[in-house]
Amino acid sequence: MSSNAPRHTALDALHRSLGATMTDFAGWDMPLRYGSERDEHVAVRTKAGLFDLSHMGEITVTGPEAAALLNHALVGNIATVGVGRARYTMICQEDGGILDDLIVYRLAEHEYMVVANASNAQVVLDALTGRAAGFDAVVRDDRDAYALIAVQGPESPGILKAVTDADLDGLKYYAGLPGTVAGVPALIARTGYTGEDGFELFVAPADAEKVWRALTDAGTPAGLVPCGLSCRDTLRLEAGMPLYGHELTTALTPFDAGLGRVVKFEKDGDFVGRAALTEAAERAASEPPRVLVGLIAEGRRVPRAGYPVVADGKVIGEVTSGAPSPTLGKPIAMAYVDAAHSAPGTTGVGVDIRGKSEPHEVVSLPFYKRQN
Repeated sequence: MSSNAPRHTALDALHRSLGATMTDFAGWDMPLRYGSERDEHVAVRTKAGLFDLSHMGEITVTGPEAAALLNHALVGNIATVGVGRARYTMICQEDGGILDDLIVYRLAEHEYMVVANASNAQVVLDALTGRAAGFDAVVRDDRDAYALIAVQGPESPGILKAVTDADLDGLKYYAGLPGTVAGVPALIARTGYTGEDGFELFVAPADAEKVWRALTDAGTPAGLVPCGLSCRDTLRLEAGMPLYGHELTTALTPFDAGLGRVVKFEKDGDFVGRAALTEAAERAASEPPRVLVGLIAEGRRVPRAGYPVVADGKVIGEVTSGAPSPTLGKPIAMAYVDAAHSAPGTTGVGVDIRGKSEPHEVVSLPFYKRQN
C-alpha cells in the first residue's frame, strides 16, 4: 500500500453506504457532502447535523509537569484550566508565527488532551515532543485511539440526551466530561465549529459506528442529517471562525489575526514566542497591520481565497475564505485588508473577481451569531 494512500476513519464504510461524496482532506478520505450541502448547512442552523471529525489529531500530555510544559509550549495559560474544562489556544513558532490553533481539554489533575487540526497534527506532535525536554511530562500520540463524532445544532442537546445518562444541562460551553453514549465510554465535550450549540464525542474507533447509528436513530425524527466538510466550512465561515491555512498561517501572529486575546503574557515563566509576540502586540496597538474583516457581496459572484481586495484602483487586501452563505442568501468572505479600509460600512471596497471589481460591504465578524 502506498504511503500516499489516504487514511480512512472508522466510519468510512458507513459514509459510502450513505452515498457520501468523498474527498481527500489532509491525507484523509472524508465525506464532502451526502446530498445537498445547502440542505446540510440549513439543518445544522435549524435542527441538527452529524459530523465525522475523526481526522482531527489527539495528543495526550501527562505527568506532574504537564501543565508547566503546556504553558511553555503554547501561548495560553493552560495551568488555570480547571479539570473538566477546555480552552481555545495556539501553538506558535519562536518568531510568533502560528503553527496551529488548538483546543486543550484538562481531563484530570495531570492529564490533558490537545486537539490539533488534521493538517497540522504531526507538526504539533513534533513541536510538543521537542518542547517537552526538561519537563517531567510525557507527550503521547493518541490519534489512533479516538474517533470523533460531532452533533451540532439547536436540537443537539435533546438528541444526545436520548442516548446518554450524562448531565448535559450542567455541561458548560468549552467543558467536557466522561460519560456513556449509546452504552459505550465517551468524552463528551460541549464544543464545535459551527456557531451552534453542540457536542463533540471522543470514542474508541471500534465504537464509532454504534454511536453514529444511535444518534441517527434518536435524531432523525428531530431533523438530524449527516453532514460533510463542505457545509462545515460554510458554517464556520458564517460564524467568523478561522481555518488554518486560510486565516491562520506561520506568516501571521495571533495579533495579526485579531486573536491576540489568546496570548497570555501574565502567566508564569517563559513560553515559546514570548519576545516576538510582545513586539507583535506593540505593533498591533500602534500601527495595526491588515485587519481581518467580513465582506458581503452586493452581487452574485463568489469571492474565493486568494482574490485581491481593491479600493480606488489599488490592492488593499486579500480574501482568505469565501463562499455563498445559505443563511444570508449572499456570497460572503473573510479577508485581511489595510486598517484604513477595515471599519464596518467602509465604502468603495471591492473584490477583484477575474479582472472585474465586484462591490462588497465591509462588516464586522461574525456574519452570524445564534440567538441564545
